[in-house]
Amino acid sequence: MYVVFLAGGIASGKSTVARELERLGAWRIDLDRVSREVLEPGGECTQAIAREFGDDLLDPTTGQLRRGLLARRAFATDEGATRLEQIELPYIRRRLEEVLGDDGCTDAAGAPRVAVVEVPLLDRMEDALDLADEVVCVTCPLGLRRVRAQGRGMDPEDFDARARRQPTDDYLRSKADVELANEGDEKDLLRQVDAWWQAHEADGWKTRRG
Repeated sequence: MYVVFLAGGIASGKSTVARELERLGAWRIDLDRVSREVLEPGGECTQAIAREFGDDLLDPTTGQLRRGLLARRAFATDEGATRLEQIELPYIRRRLEEVLGDDGCTDAAGAPRVAVVEVPLLDRMEDALDLADEVVCVTCPLGLRRVRAQGRGMDPEDFDARARRQPTDDYLRSKADVELANEGDEKDLLRQVDAWWQAHEADGWKTRRG
């Protein structure tokens, strides 16, 4: 199975690309969902976080992690945010390996040829790049992304705060094998996606790993 890491900042068009790839036949994996899975009640990652940041983070009845309290506590300082990432990331990588190993189904004959992993913060996943055959980034000028986000009802200050926590387009380009530049309309972006897909179809989705 050919594994693609798809990266892009907020309002860059990454989700549009992911939806189109799914329509074309790729298995779409949201890394945010994988991250939530490792924080299940009673899980090793959840317990490790509670040991580091306080047992009161766990609901006494359900054992669920109080995410709001964790965010306030962990992100109060850069050091706390770094400690949280150091705990979470190995579990996220392990879970992603398990998900990719499942091939999305139990029937090998129906296993997908292509898996597209949506990666919100590629700089946090550098240690997992060896899991991918290819890194594709969706780029868009920050000002245009802000306008598009506002058009969807996002508060400009919220956009700016989120964008500051994400890697820059220059960083994404430095790690990517392919760049999809989203400076035009959606049709232009989808044309780029289709051209990329058709090139791989012609090549037979030859994996680069191993």
